[in-house]
Amino acid sequence: MHCAIYRCSKRPETYLYVAISDGEADFSRLPEALLASLGRREHVMDLELTPERTLARVERDEVVKALAEQGFFLQMPPPIPEI
Repeated sequence: MHCAIYRCSKRPETYLYVAISDGEADFSRLPEALLASLGRREHVMDLELTPERTLARVERDEVVKALAEQGFFLQMPPPIPEI
């Protein structure tokens, strides 16, 4: 599965993975309220999610499933460790 990854300006360390359809990121399945809450999106990279691909903060299968079912995956910042 091919996707585009965007950094969200209103939420630090939050990334939006969007399915690519016909060579373009397909934002048509994203709720307007979600898009508005994320602020300006900055394209980070395009990525092919092959079975061999590993991701830093999330399981590849979780991203692939979300992209197939809803057209996007929202990667939230890591939890703040308690001191």
